Amino acid sequence: MFVAKRMAQNPVTIAPDDSIGAAMSAMRKGKFRRLPVVEDGRLVSFISDRDLMRVAPSPATTLSKFEEMSLLDKLKVRDIMPNKVISISDEATIEEAALLMEQNKIGGLPVISSVGVVVGVITETDIFKTFIDVMGLYDGTTRLTVEVEDKVGVVYELASVFTDAGLSIDSLVTCKQPDGKYEIVIRGKIPDVEDIKSKIEAKGYKVVHSVRIG
Repeated sequence: MFVAKRMAQNPVTIAPDDSIGAAMSAMRKGKFRRLPVVEDGRLVSFISDRDLMRVAPSPATTLSKFEEMSLLDKLKVRDIMPNKVISISDEATIEEAALLMEQNKIGGLPVISSVGVVVGVITETDIFKTFIDVMGLYDGTTRLTVEVEDKVGVVYELASVFTDAGLSIDSLVTCKQPDGKYEIVIRGKIPDVEDIKSKIEAKGYKVVHSVRIG
């Protein structure tokens, strides 16, 4: 699954010489929290609502709304924008985007095309939605969690259980545990869960959890 399929496309951008007031207005109007900063067609920064709030007047200020806006219009985006910008290619995978966000403790990334143009923004919300889709949480399927040892042929044997039962696997995800074992999460339409569980356990694997979703 690729970033290009999950990002918000054609994002609103702002220039370094635009005012802080204009940036705030753009965020409020679009109901988003981040803005790519573009100069001469090139991404130069990526600002968030947190960056803007650092220079916004305190709620306890005695300034009038007119004075507040006048103050914000004097400040430019370049005055507060971060010097370091982390971006990702639209050809990258969702996993790469999630890893980059986690490593840098950030909630969103500007997305760049192969020719260097800003074509989108991907956020932690997009990652969460992707996870929900991958796990089929809206599909009315059954989710099985199987505990296995790290050995060759595990996925083949588990898949064969479903094949022999005439059932399809909608998704299969592996997750390594601290003790070196793996949990394999299998999702699919399973009419008789107990029957499949017994067949999996007959192969020497342990079904540690099962639940009907949706």
